Amino acid sequence: MSVTVAVTTHPPVYLDRARSLARARELAAEAAARGAALMLFPETWIPGYPVWVWQLRPGAERPLASRLHARLLAEAVDLEAGHLDPLLEAARTHRMLLAIGFHERPRGGGTLYNSMALIGPEGVLLHRRKLMPTHPERLVWGMGDGQGLATVPTPLGRIGMLICWENYMPLARYALYAQGLDLLLAPTWDFGELWIASLRHIAREGGCWVLGTATALRARDLPADLPERDRLFPDPEAWLNDGDAVVVRPTGRLHAPPLSRRAGILYADIDPDQAPRARRLLDVAGHYARPDIFRLEVDRRPRPAARFRDGDGASEA
Repeated sequence: MSVTVAVTTHPPVYLDRARSLARARELAAEAAARGAALMLFPETWIPGYPVWVWQLRPGAERPLASRLHARLLAEAVDLEAGHLDPLLEAARTHRMLLAIGFHERPRGGGTLYNSMALIGPEGVLLHRRKLMPTHPERLVWGMGDGQGLATVPTPLGRIGMLICWENYMPLARYALYAQGLDLLLAPTWDFGELWIASLRHIAREGGCWVLGTATALRARDLPADLPERDRLFPDPEAWLNDGDAVVVRPTGRLHAPPLSRRAGILYADIDPDQAPRARRLLDVAGHYARPDIFRLEVDRRPRPAARFRDGDGASEA
């Protein structure tokens, strides 16, 4: 059985949730017209990865960081408010799976999370938050939990998701392998030879298909009213991210070469049945595991709410 998958490097409309969602719907329609059964968008695509965190001087530019963060908060996704409804409608209309990264702001909260959702015609199949923000990202996002560290059955096999450098966490990977992972979705802000080599290793290690992509972004793609854009990114033609969308076979070999420094959609026809066949020789969570020596426990409960004391009784916030 062969199915078509689509992996996009297109940038969103930065810091504009509504227009980014409209662009996502357009891209989904384009991919569906090409017969795609699944489409992957990059990390925090709505309303755009906060690329400035790698430019700001820690501590010295707090006022600017606060202004930029306020823009993110205002345009982040509130799931309870139905902000992803346009994508739910697109998935139903085109009978396809959509996987997209977004800044999540829980209702009533001021903390942002680096989140991702896998959406199908029936609704949201899987929702998770990045476990550990990387370096300056910790000034933007809170830490996620193990609630979404799962795989879900789909017509393309069991699908799981890891965001960016979560793919460097061996235990997170193994938690998905142990659930019969057939296809890993790996949206990211990373790119280049070393990153692609990592995705190839994961495909070989897990005996799974791997789809990876980042946003192919130039400085000119950032909004003109971004505070101090010209100082932070003085060359409008400079590439801030190459994109490097790829599809990797369960053997670790590249199935579709990187789509680099181009805003577009990478298409590939894959056979989901190749994943379990690849694990005949190497199944790290099966015959090649040693459960008598190694054990992994995963807490998939959501992070507990903060607790406070009111008089003599303890309450939950």
